[in-house]
Amino acid sequence: MAAIELDQVSLNYPIYGMNARSLKTSILEIATGGKLLKGTKTIEVEALKNIDFKLVSGDRLGLIGHNGSGKTSLLKVLAEIYEPSSGKVKIQGKSTCLFDIMVAMDADLTGYENIYLRGLVLGLSKKQIENLIPEIEAFAELGEFIKMPLKSYSSGMLLRLAFGIITSVPAEIILIDEVVNVGDSGFKEKAKARVTNLIHQSEILVLSTHDHTLIQQFCNKAMWLEHGRIREFGPIETVFEKMNGVS
Repeated sequence: MAAIELDQVSLNYPIYGMNARSLKTSILEIATGGKLLKGTKTIEVEALKNIDFKLVSGDRLGLIGHNGSGKTSLLKVLAEIYEPSSGKVKIQGKSTCLFDIMVAMDADLTGYENIYLRGLVLGLSKKQIENLIPEIEAFAELGEFIKMPLKSYSSGMLLRLAFGIITSVPAEIILIDEVVNVGDSGFKEKAKARVTNLIHQSEILVLSTHDHTLIQQFCNKAMWLEHGRIREFGPIETVFEKMNGVS
């Protein structure tokens, strides 16, 4: 059974080489949406503050809020990319994140070699990777380019290969930061169907998006973040009602 539990989690980013009195500091405070913690040597952005919630198998959580509200920071804490400054994070179950999908891709290696490389990073055995190759080939639609180095690929081809690899491995927990654009309209529909299938196979979904229709389509819970804090958390109807009631 997959589960996620955060207990009073906070996350601070140190900002180096910036004068606390400078105009840039004021601009940064507006842009991040977080709170700036000013010290004698460094300035810290308080990206998350006292985040406290629990998800169990069957939960589908949509993260909502303006840019800089803490959605991506929270996802990266859940993906164990960022270690919280304080608090406890407990995650039970294998997770995969559909963001930063180009991580561990090497431009000097071929498509095939990158499939093996990324598969190993994801914890797969050589045999498991070999079994996934035909599926990834069919999805990415790269033809003979899959035998060539990535530096010869277009940006769209790179995204399709990376997306094909990361979505080929089922996981109990799926973390998504917006929807990745991976080609023309026909291919986008194919990618959407693949993500939808991956979501249905998972036990827990955490989706960050500005598209509230997607949240209503896939999620049963929502979290409204504001300046790194939870403004509201619960059933999506309740959270949207609270948001719509704020002028």
